[in-house]
Amino acid sequence: MFTEVPLSSFVAAHADGALVLDVREPHEYAAGHVPGARLVPLATVPDTLGDLPTGQPIFVICQSGSRSRVAAQHLARAGRDARSVTGGTGGWVSAGRPVVRGQHANVA
Repeated sequence: MFTEVPLSSFVAAHADGALVLDVREPHEYAAGHVPGARLVPLATVPDTLGDLPTGQPIFVICQSGSRSRVAAQHLARAGRDARSVTGGTGGWVSAGRPVVRGQHANVA
């Protein structure tokens, strides 16, 4: 089973360098995403399992939390410690947190 985490818990984990998967579509990601988030559109999540660690939490984010729950369920069934971020990127932005625009995950 996957876990849902509130935005406040995600903010703390992100500050500690958590692995973040953004499961939105590329155009959504390019419009603004959490710094450091790795783009893995929902439809491609099964194809990325071999690239994801098994020994650490994986925070999954989308716009509001719906797609991230689906992705987190899939990851959890595959043995990953998946955590869906409640409120998603929309909540992150509404809270005044920084976003990166463009396709680059680690460019501020």
